[in-house]
Amino acid sequence: MSDPYEKLAELGLKLPELVPPVAAYVPAVRSGNHVYVSGQLPMADGKLLATGKVGAEISAEQAKELAARCALNGLAALEWLVGLDKVVRIVKVVGFVASAPGFTGQPGVINGASELFGAVLGEAGKHARSAVGVGELPLGSPVEVELIAEVRD
Repeated sequence: MSDPYEKLAELGLKLPELVPPVAAYVPAVRSGNHVYVSGQLPMADGKLLATGKVGAEISAEQAKELAARCALNGLAALEWLVGLDKVVRIVKVVGFVASAPGFTGQPGVINGASELFGAVLGEAGKHARSAVGVGELPLGSPVEVELIAEVRD
C-alpha cells in the first residue's frame, strides 16, 4: 500500500480534526484486527455542511461530495484510534442517504466515499458496500457513512 499521508497531500486533502460524537458512543472501536468506525456525518469545523433530502433540497452531485467528506471524517477516526499507517484494508462501507420520494441514486452518492477510500488507500481502499436510502438521518444530514477496517499491530 502506498503511504496514505502522501496520497492525502497529493490530493490536496488534510485529515480533519476528529468529529466528536453527537450522542452516547465513541468514534471508533478496535476489536482484534478490525476497527469499527461509527457513522460519520459530513461535518467540518464542528458544523454540518448541509441538511435536506437528496433528490429534493440536495442534488446527487452535492451529496456525493458530502459522502466523500464523511469518508474523510472516517479516516480521521481511524487515525485517532490506530493511525492510517496501520490500515490493511477497508473491509466494508455502509452508506445511508436521506432520500426524497422516488430518489434511487443511492449507489452513485455513496461512490463519493468509495472513491475517496480508493484514492487515499489504493487497493487497500477497495471494499464491500451497501448504499441504503432512508427517510431521515441525524441532525437532518443528507448522508452518513460507517466503515469497518482491517488493521495490523
